[in-house]
Amino acid sequence: MSKRIILDVEIAARKPWSAIIRKGQTLRITDTHGQQAVDTLFYCADDFGERYSGQDTLRAQGSAYVGLGTRIMSNEGRVMLRVVADSCGLHDTSAGACSCESNTVRFGHQTRYQHACRENFVLEAAKYGLSKRDIVPNLNFFMNVPIDPAGNFTVVDGVSKPGDTIELVAEMDVLCLISNCPQINNPCNGFFPTPVQVTIFAPES
Repeated sequence: MSKRIILDVEIAARKPWSAIIRKGQTLRITDTHGQQAVDTLFYCADDFGERYSGQDTLRAQGSAYVGLGTRIMSNEGRVMLRVVADSCGLHDTSAGACSCESNTVRFGHQTRYQHACRENFVLEAAKYGLSKRDIVPNLNFFMNVPIDPAGNFTVVDGVSKPGDTIELVAEMDVLCLISNCPQINNPCNGFFPTPVQVTIFAPES
C-alpha cells in the first residue's frame, strides 16, 4: 500500500523552507540531482526552546555520522525523529552551516555578500518568532565530511547520487527548517546548487 502524501514540494536551489511535521508523519528529503547539501534544523513544535542537539545525537548513536537507525535527539535528551530509510548512507552534523562570516574567513573578502545557509535559517526562523540566537548547530543531509584520526575534518565531494533519499519518522510534533545550501566555494554542492524535493507522508495505519 502506498503512503498518503500530505505535502510534496520542490525547494529551489539556494532557498529556505519550513513546515510542521506531526508525530507519526514521515519526512522524505530527495537529493534530486545529487551532491546537494541540505542543511536542516528541528525544533519541538510545542516548545521551540527544545531543539536539535548534534552532541546528544552523536553521543546516543556512538557514531560521528547520521544514517539509518539514527535517533535525532533534542537538547532535552528526547528523541525527535528516527531515520527509517537512507539510500545515501553519509550525513554530517559536525561542520555546521555556511555563513557570510565563515565564507569571508575561508574563501576571502570577495565572498562576504554571497548568500549563505545561516542567513536562510534566520529568514525562515523569523516566521515563527525565532531569532538568530535560536539557530543552533545543524544537520547536513547528503554532505560528505570525512574525519581523520586526529579529529580534523573538511568538506569534500558529496557521494549522494541523483534521486538519493533519507526518510525520518517524527516522534513528536516538530518544526523543520531547511536551507537548500547555496554554497559555491566548496564541493558540498558540486559547486553548483540544485533543487531538492521534500515530501511529508501521513502515518501508516
